[in-house]
Amino acid sequence: MATGRLTQALCPGSLFVGEQGTMAQNLYGPGVRMGNWNEDVYLEEELMKDFLAKRDKGQLLIQRNRRLKENLLRPMQLSISEDGYIRYGDKVMLVNPDHAETEADLFLGGDLSLCMTPDEIKAHLSDKLEVPCGLSAAQTKIPVGRNTFTILCAAGEVIDQVLRYGQNFRLGIAGGFADRMLYLSSDHRTLMKSSKRSWLQEVYLTDEDSYLNCWQAAFPDPQLRLEYEGFPILANAKILINHCHTNRGLVAHRHLFLSTYFGKEAEVAAHTYLDSHRVEKPKNHWMLVTGNPRKDSSTMLDLLKPPAEDTRVLEQVAEPGARNAPGAHACTHPM
Repeated sequence: MATGRLTQALCPGSLFVGEQGTMAQNLYGPGVRMGNWNEDVYLEEELMKDFLAKRDKGQLLIQRNRRLKENLLRPMQLSISEDGYIRYGDKVMLVNPDHAETEADLFLGGDLSLCMTPDEIKAHLSDKLEVPCGLSAAQTKIPVGRNTFTILCAAGEVIDQVLRYGQNFRLGIAGGFADRMLYLSSDHRTLMKSSKRSWLQEVYLTDEDSYLNCWQAAFPDPQLRLEYEGFPILANAKILINHCHTNRGLVAHRHLFLSTYFGKEAEVAAHTYLDSHRVEKPKNHWMLVTGNPRKDSSTMLDLLKPPAEDTRVLEQVAEPGARNAPGAHACTHPM
C-alpha cells in the first residue's frame, strides 16, 4: 500500500496498485481542470465570440492600424503644370531641396518632403486622423497621401488662377481620405505649445479654417524680393514659405530627428534662419513640386536639372505682361 501511494504521488495520472491488489488510475492528472473550470470555459468562449465579432466588423486594432497606414501611403497623382506656373487647386509636394548641413555632423541628406505624421500611439488605436496632427520631413520622392498637398485660396475656392508672390494661400492635405481636409497651420510659441526638439514655433495640421492657415511665398533673393512681388510662382522653383500671422518661415531641421510612425524623420517648425548677409539659409527653401508628364505617379524631381535652368527661370518670370496677367490680384486678403 505504501508503494502504491508513493507511485501515485510521483506519477499522477499513472496506474498504481490499490489496497486490494487491483490496478487503479489516478484521475487527477495535469490535464484535469481544478476549481471553477466551468466558468473558465464560458469566459473563453465569450472572449472568442467577441474577437470574431470585432474581426467581422473591422474593429480590431490591427485592422484599424492597417487602414490608416493604407490611406496615408496611398499613391497620389500630382498636378501637371502646362505653362510652368503653380495654380490654385494644384496638387503638389512641398520639398526642401538637398543641401549640406553645416551646423551638425549627423543629418538627413537628400530632398526632404513635408509629410503628415500622426501620433504613433494614436495611430495604433484609431483608423481616423486625430487633430491637431503633426508634421515631419521625410526622405521620399513618391507622392502618397501623407505628402500630397493642395494649393487653396485664402479667400474662397478659386480654381485655375495663378498663384503669385505675396498672395495669401492655404495648404490643405487629405491624407488619403476622401471626406476630410486638414490645413497647414502655426501659431506663436508658448510654454505649453512648441516644436518637440527645437522648442521653436510649432507647425501642425488642423481642420479649423482661420487666419492661422494663411501663408505667403517670397522670392529667395532679398535684393529682388520686392521686384518679384505679384509675379506668378514657377513650379519646382525655390521659394520661401512664410506664415502670415507670425511672419516665420517654414523650416526643415535636418539634424533634429523624430521617431515617427514611419521611422526616423526630421523635425519641421516655423522659424527664419538668416546668414551673415541677412539671407535665408537653405533650410528655409522649399519647392512646390508638380507631376512629371512623361511618367505616371512621378514628380519633376526625376528629371535632370539643366545647368542654365536658374537663368532661364528668371528670364521667364521677368517677361513683360506677367504681372498684369488675369487673376493677378486674386486672393490677396484672407477670409
